[in-house]
Amino acid sequence: MSGFISTGGTDTGPQATLGYTASGLTSDLMQLLNAQDIQPGAPPSYQLCKTIYASHPMGKKMVDAPIDMAQSQKREITIPGSPEERLVDAYERTWANIGGIGADMWIAYAVRVARIYGVGVLAVGIRGQDSSTPIPRDKLHELQGDLYFSVFDPLNTAGALVLEQDPNNPNFQKPTTVRVNGKAWHPANTLVQFNEQPLYIEWSDSAFGFSGRSVYQRALYMLKSYIQTMITNDLVSYKAGVIVAKRKVPTSNTNNRMMQAYQWVMSLVRTASVGNVINVDPEGDITSIDMTNLEAPFRLARENIIKDLATAADMPARVLDQETLSGNSLADGSEDAKNIARWVERFRVTINPLYAFMDDIVQRIAWSPAFFKDLQAEGFYKGVSYTAAFQQWRNAFTATWPNLLIEPESQRLVGEEMRFKSAVALYEVMAPQLDDENKTQLTEWIVDEMNARKDLFSAEMQFDPDALKKWLEERKQMAAQEPEPTPFSYET
Repeated sequence: MSGFISTGGTDTGPQATLGYTASGLTSDLMQLLNAQDIQPGAPPSYQLCKTIYASHPMGKKMVDAPIDMAQSQKREITIPGSPEERLVDAYERTWANIGGIGADMWIAYAVRVARIYGVGVLAVGIRGQDSSTPIPRDKLHELQGDLYFSVFDPLNTAGALVLEQDPNNPNFQKPTTVRVNGKAWHPANTLVQFNEQPLYIEWSDSAFGFSGRSVYQRALYMLKSYIQTMITNDLVSYKAGVIVAKRKVPTSNTNNRMMQAYQWVMSLVRTASVGNVINVDPEGDITSIDMTNLEAPFRLARENIIKDLATAADMPARVLDQETLSGNSLADGSEDAKNIARWVERFRVTINPLYAFMDDIVQRIAWSPAFFKDLQAEGFYKGVSYTAAFQQWRNAFTATWPNLLIEPESQRLVGEEMRFKSAVALYEVMAPQLDDENKTQLTEWIVDEMNARKDLFSAEMQFDPDALKKWLEERKQMAAQEPEPTPFSYET
């Protein structure tokens, strides 16, 4: 049976020497702790990276924290010059359901694998079609029932992503054809995601190639040290319940009655709880183990280890220190919050290629020819081909990340009010100088500005530019038909 082995005596609790019996197996984390060859700068292997992510308390957070923070907000989709609401709705519904779990989950999976090992591959395929054949993107709306996604780690692609190390080769340090268990995948069907960029002739044990590096690459020694703090916590919690009774130790001259009395007092101490009264010999003393000198050095060591882990992983320490982060939201405007927001924004840049890869697939499925026919039936795009309309939508498509620093509601309302007042002031200055056509466009712009201020106005204003043009024309005709007033000098 696996577990701890004792140093002798009757104490077999967690304070015993950590190890494992010859007939049993130790945990993977204990193997990491007992690996004396792990020194500062030692590279992690593929298996060790997997062990750290699966078992180490800091392993998952170092990998998933930036992914969770980056994806905590949805991208803002805009497609100007189109029936935007219909297009965005179709796009977002497809995005949320593609591949069975949604595009966000597939992207997170690929980034997670890349951060654990140094490289990950997101692949799309069609059931029944050879993976080395490119998928016809213009047929995706017809093939979506057979569409599937996969994420490959370095063990799946071992030997295929070694990367070219000849500086004169056009594919120098660029991924080309991905092979999974010897089977080729067409480059158009895959996207390779590195964690950090490859370095020239810098082998990565966890990635089996000259590719990216695991997020644990520089943090391995600190991760080992962190396990020591876990053991210290366990020992402290176990020893904190020990009661020290200072009494005369029974000797060979002690008779049975004195021994019974001694054992009786010890049993009282062992079972005493709140509300009990016990009698203690005046010469005796009962205390607990004094651990006052442990707190400061232990806290300092643990905090320094967390800071070192954050430095090694190139991430703010507050992200790893969950208790500190949860007590201060990113809306507090502090310098730490700004640093975290900038860090997440930089991380979003590194994962944008995965979003672009999924954007193309989702657009092809969401904006299908059948969807285009429905728009034409509603009066849109008369005399326009599907190909031309689709290309127009793709060119106009933009997806931007919102600001991670969330403004307090009071400040947001003040900003919205100032922007709206500025728009109204501009209208008051320009409207009297414009003809009917431009005045109508300016009025339409003001209405759009007002409808965009959802924090200020709960209901949306409906505006008919044709009706305004008609009214302006009628007013002009009525003004032309009215007789001019008689001059005062004529009446006299």
